[in-house]
Amino acid sequence: MEAAGAKPVVAAPVVEAPPRSSKGVLAEGHAAPAFELPRDGGGMVSSHSFAGRKLVVFFYPRASTPGCTKEAIDFTRLADAFATAGIGVLGISADNLKAQDAFRDKYQLTTPLLSDETHQILEAYGVWGEKSMYGKIFQGILRTTVLIGKDGRVGKIWRNVKVDGHADEVLAAAIELE
Repeated sequence: MEAAGAKPVVAAPVVEAPPRSSKGVLAEGHAAPAFELPRDGGGMVSSHSFAGRKLVVFFYPRASTPGCTKEAIDFTRLADAFATAGIGVLGISADNLKAQDAFRDKYQLTTPLLSDETHQILEAYGVWGEKSMYGKIFQGILRTTVLIGKDGRVGKIWRNVKVDGHADEVLAAAIELE
């Protein structure tokens, strides 16, 4: 029974936490981590400049290596299709700007290439981790693509990307994403 003049207790609304992967890393439905990074050719690129638009971010291990070259060329090949659909595309690696510029020039890439030498954004997106090659264990970029929706949330994540046909698959998924 309530005392005279007392206000009734109202329960606070329940807010669902974003889905988490079993390892606590970025998952579909999470708010995409914001970033501002230097880009090839000079200047900075901020994720905030894509607010209200879909954005594809492909994380690649190293400029001018075979898989990374094919992936970047494929995203460049589809640049007009992404632009027509109103979808931004960015590539991010830990390479320095000199390497990004050389990569862009050598292969005539038109997709902006961002540099995260500190690994801060790579870690925020869960793409910096342990790798193994020829029996050696080391830290590096796990080839991953993240599709961010107009609402700033992760719509889809492709991990351990196989490059062949990947850019086409990402374009189709980005167009379908509400």
